[in-house]
Amino acid sequence: MLKDKNAIVTGARQGIGRKIVEEFAENGANIWACARKEDTEFEKDMKELAQRNGVWIEPVYFDITDFHEAKTALQNVLKEKKTLDILVNNAGISYGGLLTMTSMEKLKEVFEVNFFAQIHIMQIAARAMMRQRKGSIVNMVSIGGIETSAGYLAYGSSKAALLYATKSVSRELGSYGIRVNAVAPGLTDTKMGSYKAEEEIQKIIDRSSLHRIADPGEIAKCVMFLASDQASFVTGQVLIADGGRICS
Repeated sequence: MLKDKNAIVTGARQGIGRKIVEEFAENGANIWACARKEDTEFEKDMKELAQRNGVWIEPVYFDITDFHEAKTALQNVLKEKKTLDILVNNAGISYGGLLTMTSMEKLKEVFEVNFFAQIHIMQIAARAMMRQRKGSIVNMVSIGGIETSAGYLAYGSSKAALLYATKSVSRELGSYGIRVNAVAPGLTDTKMGSYKAEEEIQKIIDRSSLHRIADPGEIAKCVMFLASDQASFVTGQVLIADGGRICS
């Protein structure tokens, strides 16, 4: 589905991001796999994945909240003069805290990672895609940005902001042949989702139609669909992958 496409994937080291890289590689995409810090195990993993699927995967390192560092790293990617077909804005952080227990510093930190950094990366990628007059951007939002819950002010609000930005930017970039969509996962079996208490996790499972949490690979397949030409007439949409969660 992605043969000969070139993609940037942030947060590629583990969890959903790692599965996205694997899914893309298995479907023929070449990938700039972005992570925060250099890691020999990560590089070995990416090399083996590339060789197994007959594609190239190039690790790229930068802190997404360091705008100068991120811009430099991504500009170096674009200097390779390869077409940028896909951007997957996957990197993010989770945080749970009640209103009165959430400091302004923590709120700013969550928005810095989950919203401002995502917008900055989209700006850089969009300029390249606008010159090409084609491209696909997929942002990782969350069911937490759609369904409100007590104790998730910072995280939910940051994801809701990115969800709105996805729809807004899709209107700006559509005339350039660029599609902008988002995937909103429910609870997924990753380290990022492990901060929830077991009791809370069980409540979520009990409320869902499928009565389980997602495997990261299932979310990666949703991203692949939106990134691919199979979704050529889909833009400004949020694909909810939450197992049929039932709002209480």
